[in-house]
Amino acid sequence: MKLIVGLGNPGAQYEKTRHNVGFHVVDFLATTYSMRWERHGRAMIANGTIHGEKVVLVKPTTFMNNSGEAVGELVRWFKLDPGDLLVIYDELDLPLGQMRLRGSGSSGGHNGINSLISHLHTNEFPRLRVGIGRSAHAKSDTVKHVLGVPGNEERIDLEISERKAADAVPLYLEKGLDATMNLINVDPEAQRKAEEKKRLKLERREQEKRLKAERLAQEAASKQSEQDQQQSENSSVSD
Repeated sequence: MKLIVGLGNPGAQYEKTRHNVGFHVVDFLATTYSMRWERHGRAMIANGTIHGEKVVLVKPTTFMNNSGEAVGELVRWFKLDPGDLLVIYDELDLPLGQMRLRGSGSSGGHNGINSLISHLHTNEFPRLRVGIGRSAHAKSDTVKHVLGVPGNEERIDLEISERKAADAVPLYLEKGLDATMNLINVDPEAQRKAEEKKRLKLERREQEKRLKAERLAQEAASKQSEQDQQQSENSSVSD
């Protein structure tokens, strides 16, 4: 069994903020796989199965900075190891549209992850970070940014990212951590360059094949011409 934990803040005033990306992702999973939310201690949970794996979706109701209290209780209740978690949350240091899957690591200054590390007594748990980017204004207050509601265009881009993150969860459950990391931890620009390099390589290979075919055709035509000329000369001698 896996706990799929989305981090966020409860309450209507936080519902559409950037900081609630984790909540949005597990909400999307609950809808997709027809799971019903119910209260369990200091969290909302939804039980179900994804790709044959029993999962419990989790939204802590302790507010972001105390997320570890609720998650720690659930880990002990279900008798799970920290490695059975997948924690999904927002990441300032990733551009909008990018995400990163890791098996462990520091909090990177994220208060929700700080709380989990404190209450689980380890940083050895998988986490999926969804990029929200930093404010375009260098002097903008970070707290105002993460707790702010994105504008219409950014909201659309963020929803696309959240759906991509939700799609990564069944992939993770089916293929495991390492294989999924290799599939989704790709920088878009690096991927574009790799695809362009691959395209150029294929074009070069096709060009080489075409030139080789033309050369062989020319050699065959030249050989046939020599044979025809030789036959013509032989015919002249016979006459």
